[in-house]
Amino acid sequence: MTFEELKTILFARGNFGMRLGLERMREALSLLDDPHLQYRTLHVAGTNGKGSTCAFAESSLRMAGLKTGLYTSPHLRHFCERIRLDFEPIGEPHAAALLDEIVARVPWALGDPGLTFFEIVTLMGFLAFAQAKVDVAVIEVGLGGRLDATNLVRPCACAVTALGLEHTQYLGSTLAEIAREKGGIFKPGVPAVTAGQPFRAARELSKLSNRLWRPGRDYRFESRPGQPFCYAGPAWTVRAEPGLEGFYQRANAALACALLEAAALPEVAPLHVANGLAATRWPGRLERKGTHPTVLIDGAHNPHAAAALAKTLRGSRVVLVFAAMQDKDAEQMLRHLAPIAQEVHYCATDSPRARPARELARLWPGTPHESVRAALEAARRVAGAEGTVLCCGSLYLAGELEGVLAGESTPRMPSERL
Repeated sequence: MTFEELKTILFARGNFGMRLGLERMREALSLLDDPHLQYRTLHVAGTNGKGSTCAFAESSLRMAGLKTGLYTSPHLRHFCERIRLDFEPIGEPHAAALLDEIVARVPWALGDPGLTFFEIVTLMGFLAFAQAKVDVAVIEVGLGGRLDATNLVRPCACAVTALGLEHTQYLGSTLAEIAREKGGIFKPGVPAVTAGQPFRAARELSKLSNRLWRPGRDYRFESRPGQPFCYAGPAWTVRAEPGLEGFYQRANAALACALLEAAALPEVAPLHVANGLAATRWPGRLERKGTHPTVLIDGAHNPHAAAALAKTLRGSRVVLVFAAMQDKDAEQMLRHLAPIAQEVHYCATDSPRARPARELARLWPGTPHESVRAALEAARRVAGAEGTVLCCGSLYLAGELEGVLAGESTPRMPSERL
């Protein structure tokens, strides 16, 4: 199988949409000799900050000399970013070989209904980590938790990042219902950690684990502006400046510290974590791209993330480039972001789910553009050499802009229908 054939196959699986449940995955994993049980895992669910928390944890594990696997979604520019070995994305031939093996050993995988896009990619990640004999894999939940395709791992510890209303058609319409779905990754006897949560979400998570670490009670971190970051857990103290920009990243860094301390991996010490936090890189998360003007790219794609981003940039005067998917609450995102913007420039990404730029412009005054490149160029002219352009609203926008700023086209890649 070639990588082009892989893309064709996985694009087709997108037409099967989302089908939550674990029975198909359980049967497929059994046919693959349960690759997900052949290494230690850390499992991370949540609404915002999942990817950053996973990146902080994975970087810290590498600093301890461990061979790592990292499974995240979606990708920004290239499908292979979803499956990383020692943080490096697997190659296209490797991805094609993994899919070849799955099709050979799970004969019904590509049937109707067979497996969904996300289920197949999750199997590819689990199989890649087993074949590479990783020491620890950091696994990000795709959607929800309880019925997510990743929820057959047996983790050393679990984490739930900050929760907000999302995918309510699948997860429930209240924070309590969403917390029950996210907390569905908790396992009996396995330590779990959580970021700060709204009261109803915190209460539900506490019901699901009797080994739950909560901020302010079981671990603490420095959250005051102007003060250096410091994490204090039951036995660990970690002092480092997180490598990801944005004050809100402190909560994600602290959650990664708590996750690693709770996991009690014998190879990992606070010094490794401090070095790992400082060295962490994660594209598309308040990523600074060049100067004159400064361009900031952030994957914020829901109101909770937009509010945190606006708070971080409060006092700045930015020119906003904004795009959003049709199933996202663009109006509420703009209520947080537009007031800090000198101007707003709208665009649509190269995705069938993208919301048209002219439709976005009806939500809040701004200028619609025919392409991402045109919106960025207009925003840069307005910002001037000393200004700042903030690009956000969608991870798809972040990925496309990475290509535009690098002078490269973004290759068309398969994606989930979410």
